[in-house]
This record gives sequence, structure tokens and C-alpha cells, in this order.
Amino acid sequence: MIIAVASGKGGTGKTTVAVGMALSLKTPVQLLDCDVEEPNSHIFLSPAIDSSIDVAVRVPVVDEVKCTACGECARFCQYNAIVSLKTAPLIFAEMCHGCGGCALVCPEGAITETTRSVGVIESGHAGAVLFASGRLNVGEAMSPPVIRATKALALADRTVIIDCPPGTSCPMITAVRGSDYCVLVTEPTPFGLNDLILAVETCRKLGVPFGVVVNRAGCGDDRVQAFCAREDIPVLLEIPDDRRIAEAYSCGKHFVEALPEYRHVFAGLLGKILAGDIA
Repeated sequence: MIIAVASGKGGTGKTTVAVGMALSLKTPVQLLDCDVEEPNSHIFLSPAIDSSIDVAVRVPVVDEVKCTACGECARFCQYNAIVSLKTAPLIFAEMCHGCGGCALVCPEGAITETTRSVGVIESGHAGAVLFASGRLNVGEAMSPPVIRATKALALADRTVIIDCPPGTSCPMITAVRGSDYCVLVTEPTPFGLNDLILAVETCRKLGVPFGVVVNRAGCGDDRVQAFCAREDIPVLLEIPDDRRIAEAYSCGKHFVEALPEYRHVFAGLLGKILAGDIA
């Protein structure tokens, strides 16, 4: 089963929940950190990294001898990655989505493709938890290729937990799509509710079943719970606004290790999800 852990905004505790679930599951588990612009699951897991692979995308190369500056490639490209001003096309590789369409429409066969690195994936293990983390190269504009490459490492023989990017744009959608269940982490604040509503709409569009975890419960108001009740959304767990949790977090230690009673809480949450017992 693939469980995505997402949030409508950053800073709600998404990674805290993802790592907590991975550390609490007694059956084989794999954690994929797909928050490739700012991966941080490794801070809590301290995994032993045993492999690293580059993630590359295809980009066009123009043969100026064959090119007649017809402009078909630029007219085809919907991402403005190619500009033709009645001269050999200019290629903006950072904007290219690697679809290969420009090479297909070129009447002279003047466009071929090469590859360029956009990120890296590091894999290893932290005790019984298999771990992989994608990291986008600095300056790159598009993270979905690295996210897809990280998700491709998911193993079919174990529970897979995906730590997704925050927000509801392309990176989050890429990470959540194809999951069996999505845990939406929020906080009981007006900002938390606003972005939770967006995340709920996104999951519904994707057709992925979901439930909500309220982090730092007790520090705000009850509007998140009221919204979930109106929309018939299960509140899977409420994590209290506990100073001990913050102290463990500030030391780079996950609170299921500092406060073992929470291990049973996360194990119970996972048991319900895996059994499909979500009210």
C-alpha cells in the first residue's frame, strides 16, 4: 500500500507524521522523501546511505546546418522553451519538459535530444526502514522529474510512505497521484484551514481517498474540526501542542523515540489505514 503524507502549506508537521508512521510500523516499510526542494526526513532517521543516482531529463539540441529556421519547433512548444526569431532556435533547457515534440515536428530532422542532470536520489536504510530521498539541483525550476524518479523506487512488497511537497501545485500532485491513501496534515489556524480546503479539493480531483491529521491541536480554534465534520472527512489523529514534542524536534529527534507512548498512537493510525477501517 502507498500512503502519501501531504499538506496544503508548509510547516504543518507533514514530515513529522510521515517519519512517525515509518518508525511505528512493525511490518516492512519504505519511506520516500519526495519533498525534493527541501528534503528533511533524513534529519530524524539518520539513514546509512549506500547508493546515489543522478536524475536526468531530455533536452533538445539543434543542428544549425540542417535547421532552416522555419519556427515549427517554437510554435509547437507550449512551455516557451524554444524561441525562433527567423534564426536557429534558442533553447532554454531549464524550461523544457522533455516531451520530445519539437524533434517530432521538425521537418528537417534538425533536432535531436541529449540529457542533463536535474537532481539526485540517495538511497539507504535506517534500521528496518528502507529510505530514499530525492534532491533537486540548486537553480532548477521543475521538481516533478525528480519526484517521479524517486517514486519509481517504491517496492511492491512493503508499505510505502511518501513525504510529499507542501502546497497543491504540480509537485504535490505528482507525489500524491497514484497513492492508495493520502494523509493531509494541518494545524488549527485560519491559514491551516484555508490551505487544507485546497488540499482536500486536490485529493478529490485526483480520486485519492484521504483523511486529516491535526497537528498542534489545542493551540488554535476548532474550525478545522468543524470543516471536517461538515464535509464528512475523517479526522485520523490529533497531535497535542506538547512542549516535549517541540523539545525533541529541536534536537533533531523524532518524538516517537523521545516519547514512546506516541509509537502506539501512530501504529494504531496506520493499522486503521491499512485495514481500510476509516470512519
